[in-house]
Amino acid sequence: MTQMIFINLPVADVRASTAFYEALGATRNEMFSNETTSSMVISDAITVMLLAHERWRDFSSRKIPNAKESAQVLLCLSRDSREACDAAVEAAVAAGGTADPTPKQDLGFMYGRSFDDPDGHIWEVVWMDMAAVEASSPTGA
Repeated sequence: MTQMIFINLPVADVRASTAFYEALGATRNEMFSNETTSSMVISDAITVMLLAHERWRDFSSRKIPNAKESAQVLLCLSRDSREACDAAVEAAVAAGGTADPTPKQDLGFMYGRSFDDPDGHIWEVVWMDMAAVEASSPTGA
């Protein structure tokens, strides 16, 4: 079985967050969604679980931090090109997100941008030229 990752995020408004992630290309899995939870499929191996604050509290009694004021994680997805990174950020902004809460990266062989979702969770999108990385490695791999 392929290993999967389920990213659980507390959100203030499940419907608004669902619309945001759908605008970025995620698909809502109705089997695992309801009025307090949206299961957003990013790929065959990645699902983002959007949990209303009251639903989140069923899993953790820890305080929900304001992600617009503090950061605990930086989530990062790969893209096939620099242009795809830029397009992802543009789509996020058009859907109500904020562009580049973290510094842009352009190292030649690697390019990265970022965006905030409506709740302030930071998503990075990165492209890497693996041939250039392998060529610069002392072992060639």
